[in-house]
Amino acid sequence: MNKPTHKQPTALICLSPHIGGMELASLKLAKTLSRYVDLTFIIQEGKFIHQQCLNNPDYRDIRFETIAFSRTLGPSLIRNGRKIVKKYGIKNVIFLGASELKSLYFSFLGLDINLIVRHGTIKSTPKKDWFHRLIYSNVAYHVPISKYMSGNVQQIIPFGPKSQMRVIVPSLPKPISTLPKTPSDTLRLLHAGRVTAGKGIDKAILACAILDENNIPFSFDNFGPADPKYAQKLEQLLKSITYADKIHIKGFTDSIYDEYQRHDIFIFPTPDEGYGNVMMEAISHGIIVIAFDNTAISNFGEMGFHIHLVEDQNLDALKERLLFIAQNLENEKALALENIGKASIKFASDREASEYLELLV
Repeated sequence: MNKPTHKQPTALICLSPHIGGMELASLKLAKTLSRYVDLTFIIQEGKFIHQQCLNNPDYRDIRFETIAFSRTLGPSLIRNGRKIVKKYGIKNVIFLGASELKSLYFSFLGLDINLIVRHGTIKSTPKKDWFHRLIYSNVAYHVPISKYMSGNVQQIIPFGPKSQMRVIVPSLPKPISTLPKTPSDTLRLLHAGRVTAGKGIDKAILACAILDENNIPFSFDNFGPADPKYAQKLEQLLKSITYADKIHIKGFTDSIYDEYQRHDIFIFPTPDEGYGNVMMEAISHGIIVIAFDNTAISNFGEMGFHIHLVEDQNLDALKERLLFIAQNLENEKALALENIGKASIKFASDREASEYLELLV
């Protein structure tokens, strides 16, 4: 697909200061769309996304502008957002986030903006009061990233008189790892995600008890940023198990793709996911996947991939399925490898880009 000249200048805006799925997704989408449109990435100064744009070679070619602000509704964000939009003659805006949209509404006031809001997380509190109806009134397209999430958006978010909804499944940010899969006499489990409450790492660790009880040699590696507030609970959890020496909390990595090749099972028992980028990545690398069957996770099963989904929040079911996989490992590895070909089509960046281009003016 060649860069189309008929699309107007576009901004992708993600002002989050955090490290997580949405922030990585914004970098990925900015990189993908930059190949096809005149794109400016608008981000918060000095935060994770900014550091990635400066230091990660995967994202150095993205043109970006930064905004420094202390409040999500304040004059600095309103003024500087408007300044950047006018500087580049931007007509299309793709926004990832939530709270900053309040300021951006006033930044865009009186400008001819085709506003697209990408929804990547599940929301629980309705946003249909008069103020949220105002700030969402000019949205042209709501873009949830999974079929499950589209229902949540319809229920929680107010639609303007001309608002439409399109589901666009994300793509992989880069080709799968070229590292060969490495054999091992130890069953290697991988968990990728924040080390914090409500992200499932406790269930993943506790499920390993079934392997220890059946004398199956294993190791468990987590890669993800750690929440300092969770440190005490994690310490207590590790003290309560007899296999703590096999649990390795390794912190955030930029090379998670290579870790899929070094492990046998991706275990991801999260209680609530709007999509699960790491699920998509693990499936694409042909690693065995096991997760709770909830929210958008169920959509991956509906796509026809070979994965293991067990009853939501049922730790015993998770243990039983983990033991089954361990006892049938070679067959499960072969079935997981068949996911790679399907994923190369369903998670292709050209497919994602073309679907976004259909929404741009």
